[in-house]
Amino acid sequence: MRVRVKHLDRGLGCAARTRIALRSIAIETTIAIFIAMKDNATVKTFDDLEIHRPELARGYLQLLNAQPHRPIALFAPRRVGKTFFLENDLSPAAHAEGFITVYADLWLHKTAPLDAINHALEEALDELTVPTTTVGKIAKTPVRKVGGLGASLEFGDEPKPRQLPAQPELRLDSLVGRLATAAGRRVLLMLDEIQALSALPNGDSIVATLRAVLQKRKKQVSAVFTGSSQEELAALVAAAGGPMYQFAQLLDFPVLDDEYLRLLANHFARVHRGKHLDIADLGRVFEKIGYKPALLKDLVKSMSAEGVTDVDFALQRMMKDDRQVAGWRGLLAGFQPLDREVLLRVVQGNAPLGQDTLRALRNIANLKPTIARVRKALDNLKRAGILAKPGGSYIVEDRLFAEYLSTITDSAVPDPIPKSAGNRVLAEFRQKSREKK
Repeated sequence: MRVRVKHLDRGLGCAARTRIALRSIAIETTIAIFIAMKDNATVKTFDDLEIHRPELARGYLQLLNAQPHRPIALFAPRRVGKTFFLENDLSPAAHAEGFITVYADLWLHKTAPLDAINHALEEALDELTVPTTTVGKIAKTPVRKVGGLGASLEFGDEPKPRQLPAQPELRLDSLVGRLATAAGRRVLLMLDEIQALSALPNGDSIVATLRAVLQKRKKQVSAVFTGSSQEELAALVAAAGGPMYQFAQLLDFPVLDDEYLRLLANHFARVHRGKHLDIADLGRVFEKIGYKPALLKDLVKSMSAEGVTDVDFALQRMMKDDRQVAGWRGLLAGFQPLDREVLLRVVQGNAPLGQDTLRALRNIANLKPTIARVRKALDNLKRAGILAKPGGSYIVEDRLFAEYLSTITDSAVPDPIPKSAGNRVLAEFRQKSREKK
């Protein structure tokens, strides 16, 4: 375009040459904008980075197909990516192999988990059998009367799902059968946080119902369970005499490996030309934070915001952030006094039920510790998702919170807050843990 303008210079006036030059600039600018828009459309942010594991999903499906009568129970701590894997890797792979997948989070209704499972099955069944459009509803509505020569039609009621048993146990059995029949495919039932059943007074009865339905419908349904409490999940499916003993196969769910670290490091290098993150350092910090991918991503995002490459420095700064410390202090203040003191003894490496611990607790005013009360405190902390007991010893599940607890002194321990407010703090902590799984 510029060459043409140059050749026309001699024969055109100043105004004409100006118009041609401006038009040339406009065209070049437009082209540059389109190129930039195309480039920007392919640019990813840290939040767009994901690791998919289709091979792992196919491996689990092969195992299910080889033993269709036997569910798989996957264990991993909270927030290492179990739910993401179920929804984004296992579910698509199962669809490709002819399953219809149903996901249910048993924490959705912890006091009535069968209702949560039935709700998920009913939603899947409605998607198959209940039309959502007016045309679809008319097409499935029975005709009561046809006028002369078909000139008029009188429709009956719109189609509705058939009545299901009201009792949750019978409803579960009926729903699984109807869904498999309506879909013409096997159902893959994915139950998240199944160890929640063990905390219920009637948990054994619910598990017995679940086992009976899966056994009865084994040609129509397969199941994958997940759990974030190794002790409770093992008691449910692996302990002799447990309600699912020798029924479900307990497997460790693998954490993300160096592929995830390289993904974060490569994106950081694209954003910051000439700067690189050390994979070994990332791996060491990833282990320290309990292999939680969302937490590591947040850490690298904070580093990217300032162009920092020292991951250890960034982690220490995050741990000392006023908002982080305030959250931990609020969580600690939400515990009852004995629960809090027992937690601090666990962090110090003391046996919570040992005589030395009991003597130390008796020296604290107003606690009045007994073996029974300390056991109850431990149970409270486990239900709150603070303590875990892998291998027979209690540990604080959140390693960063444990490190914070190890640095505080008795004088720095916040005063307990009222019980109702404390319950709210713990509920918020559990909800945040679920959101970042």
